Amino acid sequence: MDLSLLKQRSPFEWHISPRGKMRVPGVIYATEGLIRDMDEKVYEQVTNVATLPGIVQASYAMPDAHWGYGFPIGGVAAFDPDVGGVVSAGGVGFDISCGVRALRTGLTVTDLQRVKEQLAEALFHRVPAGVGSTGKLHLDRHEMEAMLAGGAQWAVGKGYGTQEDLTFIEELGCMDGAKPDCVSEFAKKRQQDEMGTLGSGNHYLEVQQVVQVFDAEVATIFGLRRGDIVVSIHCGSRGLGHQIGSEFLKRMAVSAARYHIDLPDRELASAPINSEVGQDYLGAMRAAINCALANRQIVTHLVRETFADLLPQATLSLLYDVSHNTCKVEEHVLDGIPARLFVHRKGATRAFGPGHPDVPHSLRAAGQPVLIGGTMGTASYVLVGTEESMSLAFGSACHGAGRSMSRHQALRQWHGRDVVKELAARGILIRSPSFRGVAEEAPGAYKDVSEVVDAANDTNLARKVARLEPLICVKG
Repeated sequence: MDLSLLKQRSPFEWHISPRGKMRVPGVIYATEGLIRDMDEKVYEQVTNVATLPGIVQASYAMPDAHWGYGFPIGGVAAFDPDVGGVVSAGGVGFDISCGVRALRTGLTVTDLQRVKEQLAEALFHRVPAGVGSTGKLHLDRHEMEAMLAGGAQWAVGKGYGTQEDLTFIEELGCMDGAKPDCVSEFAKKRQQDEMGTLGSGNHYLEVQQVVQVFDAEVATIFGLRRGDIVVSIHCGSRGLGHQIGSEFLKRMAVSAARYHIDLPDRELASAPINSEVGQDYLGAMRAAINCALANRQIVTHLVRETFADLLPQATLSLLYDVSHNTCKVEEHVLDGIPARLFVHRKGATRAFGPGHPDVPHSLRAAGQPVLIGGTMGTASYVLVGTEESMSLAFGSACHGAGRSMSRHQALRQWHGRDVVKELAARGILIRSPSFRGVAEEAPGAYKDVSEVVDAANDTNLARKVARLEPLICVKG
C-alpha cells in the first residue's frame, strides 16, 4: 500500500481522511511493514465501507487486514439504527460465525509423545474435514430448526458436552434473535449432514504446545502454563452460512436502490437495519451463528472421545470460544454517551476488556480471551482484551495471520506433499484429505503472525498472554 495515502498518527495507527462520500475516516492498525505489504484493495475497501449509511466513528482495519468481498477481511464497522444504519452481508462474510475454540487438556508434551502418531490418525478419522465433508449426524427438519434456534445449548442438550462448556462460549452458546424461518430450505439441506465437521480452506483442528507465556498473571487465570498441551478448533457454519451469505448478498444488492443506498461496490450490498430485508438477514445470520456454535460443540465432543481412547487422563476443559465473522448488537460509548450499535466484525475478533459483563465471571478480572489462529507451520496466540480496545475499535482485535497471497498463487509455489514432509521433519504432523488444500494453506502464503500479534499488542487492541506452536494439525 502507498503510504502517501495515509496519515500516520502513531507507530501503529494510520488514518484515511474523509473525502468524497466518506462519512467517517478510515483507520488501519498495523506496523509500517504490514501496511506496505497490504494490497491496495484494503485501502479501497476501508474507504468504501466509510461511505455506508449510519456508520459511526470510523471504518477500521486490523493488522491482519487483506482484500475481501466488499469489506476487507480484518474489517470492523459499527452502525447506528437510529440514524439509518445498515447491516451488510458483505460485512459479515460467507462463513458466518467462523471462530476459534481453545481447550485445555491437563497434559504436557511428555504425556503426548508416546501416542502422537496414533492421536494424529485418530483425530483425522474421527473429525471429518475437507470440501463437502459430512459427519455421522443427520438432522431432520425438526432437529435442524431446534439446532438453528438453540446453538451450542441444543448440542449440549443432545449430549455433546456439558453445561459448564456454555459458560465459556460467547452468548452462552446461543445467539438470541435467531429466525430459522429466514433460512432457506436449500441452506438447511446443505447443512443437514455437515454438523461436527471442519470443512476446508483455513479451518483446522490443532494439538498445540504452550511454548511461551508473556503475562503470567493472566495466563494463570486462563489456566495456561508453559509446556501445556492445548487443542484449538477453527471452523464455522459450513454450507449453511455460505448459502445465507450468497442469498442475502443478492437480495440486498437488488433492494439497495429501493432504500436509496448508493453502493460504491456491489459487494458491499447492505440494507437498513430496520428494513424487512435487514431484519430477515439478521434473523438468518443469528441462526447461522447458532449453527457454528453447535458445530464447534460437536467437534469438541468428538475430540474428547478421541483423547479418552488414547489419553484417558486428559481433562479437555473449555478455555473460550469466540467468533470472528459476525454482526452483533452491543453498547458502546460515543462522545461520552452510551449507544446501541450493530458492530460488524469480518475476520476480526471481539476483544472485550477487564470487568466487561459479557466476559465469564471467572475470567472477568483479566478480560476476554482473544484466540488468534496462525498457520500450521508457525504459531497461534492467546491474547486478552484491554480496556483501551473498547475505545479504539469497539473492543475488537485481529483474528489470525491474514493471507499474503491468493490460493492460486500458493498452488503455483508449493506442493502439498512437500509441505507435509517439511513440517513432519520439524515435528509437526499434518493430516488432510487434500494435498491441494495443504498447498493452498502453506505457511508461506500468510503474513508473519507474530508481527500481526505484536502490532495488536503494541496498539492495545489486545495484550499477549501466550504463544502456542502446533504439534498435530488436521487440515480441511
